[in-house]
Amino acid sequence: MIMDKNTKIVLTVIGGGLTVLLLLMIVFVAYIGSSTDGNPFGDTVAVIPLQGEIGYASSSVLSSDVVTPETFDDEMSQAEDDPSVSAILVEVNSPGGTPVASEEIMESINDSKKPVVVWISDVGASGAYLASTSADKIVASPSSMVGSIGVIMDMTDLSGLYQKLGINKYSIKAGEYKDMGADYRNLTSEERSMLQSMVDQDYAHFISIVATNRHLNETYVESVAGGKIYTGTQAKDLKLVDDTGSKEHALDLAAKLGGIDGEYNKVTITPPTSFEDMLSSVSSSLAYSLGKGIGSNLKEGSIEYIFQ
Repeated sequence: MIMDKNTKIVLTVIGGGLTVLLLLMIVFVAYIGSSTDGNPFGDTVAVIPLQGEIGYASSSVLSSDVVTPETFDDEMSQAEDDPSVSAILVEVNSPGGTPVASEEIMESINDSKKPVVVWISDVGASGAYLASTSADKIVASPSSMVGSIGVIMDMTDLSGLYQKLGINKYSIKAGEYKDMGADYRNLTSEERSMLQSMVDQDYAHFISIVATNRHLNETYVESVAGGKIYTGTQAKDLKLVDDTGSKEHALDLAAKLGGIDGEYNKVTITPPTSFEDMLSSVSSSLAYSLGKGIGSNLKEGSIEYIFQ
C-alpha cells in the first residue's frame, strides 16, 4: 500500500513524539530513583543560634544579646541557599521579646523549604516559644524552662519620687492620650482600659498561633497558658514540645527529617562581624534613637511591651 505525502508526515510526527515521550519517561524514572535512594541535598545540618532577647535594636551598639528578625532571616537564608545543608537546627535560649519581632522570626522558620528542628536549651519562653512553634519539631532539654504564653506591658509611675526630689517633670502635647504611660503620672481608668484591651487582644492572638502551629485546640492552649512556665518534661506531657533530649538528639532528629542516612556534618551559622556590619549596627541604633520621638514610652521609657 502506497502512502500519500500527508500520511507520511503525520506518521513521522507521531513517531517523533512517542520517542520524545519515551525519553522523558526514562529521565523521570531515573530522577525518582535517585531521589528515593539518596538525599537530593547534602549531608550537613546547619545550626542557627537564637540566644538572647528578641527585638529590633539593642541599647548597646556592640551588644550581641539581642536577636533581630533581619539577622535571623539572613542566617536562615544562608542555610536555605547552601546545597550541602539538608536540615536546620535552631538552638533556642531566649526569654522572648517584642510581639512583632517574635512573629517575624516565626515566619522565617515557617517559610523554610528544608526541615527545621528547634532545640530549647535553658529557656524557650514567651516570644521565643511562639517562634519555635512553627518548626517541624521541638525538642526541649528536660530541665529547660518552656512556655510563659502571655503578654505583659510594664509601666513605672515615678510621680511620687519626682515630688520628693523636687523634680517637676511634664510634657507639652497635642492629643489627649499622647503621654499615656509617661512615668511622671499614673494612668487614668480610661487609659488603663484601653491598654488592657490591647494586651487581651495580643494574648488571644498568641494563643491562636500556638494552637494552629501545634495542632491543638485553642481552649486547651488557653488552659495551659496564663504565663505559666514549665520544665521541658512537663511541656512534652502538655504537648507544647514534641520530645525531650540533648542537642545531639535534636541534631539526629533534624538529620533524619532531612533524609540524611548515617553520619552527618554540622555547621554553625553566626551573624557576620565585619567592620561594615558594625557600622550598620551603629547606624541602626542611631536611627532607632532618632526615631523614638513620641513613641519612646513604648520601649525605652516607662512602658515595655513584650510577649512574656
